Amino acid sequence: MSRSSRPGRPPRTRRITIVNQFYPPDLAPTAHLAASLAEHRANRGDEVTVITGVAGYVPAPVAAGRDRSEGRIRRIHLWTPALGKSTSAKRLSDYTSFLAMTAARLAVLRRQDVIVSLTTPPYVVVAALFHKLLRRRTRIVLWSMDCYPDAVERLGSMRPGGLVSRVLRAVNRWVFRHLDTVVCLDGSMRDLLIGSYGSPDGDRPPATVIPNWEAAAAFPPETVDATPWPGYSDDDLVDRFVVLYLGNLGYGHPVDTVVEAAALGGDGDVAWVFIGGGARWESLEQKRHQHHLENTIVIRGYVPKADTPAVMAGAGCALIVLADKALGVMSPSKLHANLAAGLPIVYVGPAGSNVDEAIVRFGCGVSLRAGDAAGLAAAVARLRDAPSWRAELSANARRAFEEAYCDRVTLPAFDAVIDGS
Repeated sequence: MSRSSRPGRPPRTRRITIVNQFYPPDLAPTAHLAASLAEHRANRGDEVTVITGVAGYVPAPVAAGRDRSEGRIRRIHLWTPALGKSTSAKRLSDYTSFLAMTAARLAVLRRQDVIVSLTTPPYVVVAALFHKLLRRRTRIVLWSMDCYPDAVERLGSMRPGGLVSRVLRAVNRWVFRHLDTVVCLDGSMRDLLIGSYGSPDGDRPPATVIPNWEAAAAFPPETVDATPWPGYSDDDLVDRFVVLYLGNLGYGHPVDTVVEAAALGGDGDVAWVFIGGGARWESLEQKRHQHHLENTIVIRGYVPKADTPAVMAGAGCALIVLADKALGVMSPSKLHANLAAGLPIVYVGPAGSNVDEAIVRFGCGVSLRAGDAAGLAAAVARLRDAPSWRAELSANARRAFEEAYCDRVTLPAFDAVIDGS
């Protein structure tokens, strides 16, 4: 037991910095997770600093380069070109700018007890390690949301074994030799990272699995019976069973099986509703037109995070997809809000992911493999036609949220990482 956790002793105040390119009001899931951890530690009495950018999925209403206090949290906004993600060059420019400016800012920051670095942008943890080189007692926690270069290699954006890949893997091995802890989102990610970059015996760095979460206060039990989103009264959605995909549709989220299943439905009373955006959004629209599914696959843009409970309240089930080659390098974060809303999960992807783990552990949905369009169509039809089974899965989903995927459970696990000696 560490000294700060002994009975009768108040927790020691710590200086903690959290590094992530996105922060609320940005819609990125990592923005809200970083804020949740920052607010939690500040409420415990820590001196919390957040280093973040000013651009993301939505424009940020703050000036670059301005530091300000938000309650007990000091927020440092760093300028980036904000060129967007339309090309790899523009994305790389934003990433490298943020990384360089973060390194410069951390170099002059007073010694921190702990720096928690997320992986947006990739390799920003190097800037945190630069602070540790100057102030050796600082502990560095890598909170891994994505795995690079593994993710871009598997998804076809980088040639495996090429010069760039070899350099990035060498950087990873150096980084992992200097980390104090790695927080992974599921067991597959832990096995990949430690197996690829950890010590040969697997003991260094220490790695723990803490799934992403949603705030319990934002999803009280009555969320399950919330008033549905007004969009469900639109002519193309009214009185239909809704299969809801809510959030980012990126490179790791293939839609071929979903489109084939939607084409098998045929009776018109099921709507496959996609609300969000992402790299595969245009491909989804094209496939919808190619298969003449404009009435079956319904597409809407992003909605504010505050509206998501109402959006989920009108759905019959939640859809989550993951590419086989994304296992271990990506962990769909939309799972947790869907569980909070009591939505049965219909998952198409590899076994062993965080979504599959939740379904197996809690019995909160159906787990299918890529290509099983008939199985997907049958699962949706059964959910539509068997309200008692749907209610059972819904109750299990809410139980999963309360027992494993809400902040009341996950933040204490993070405390153990941050407060560990």
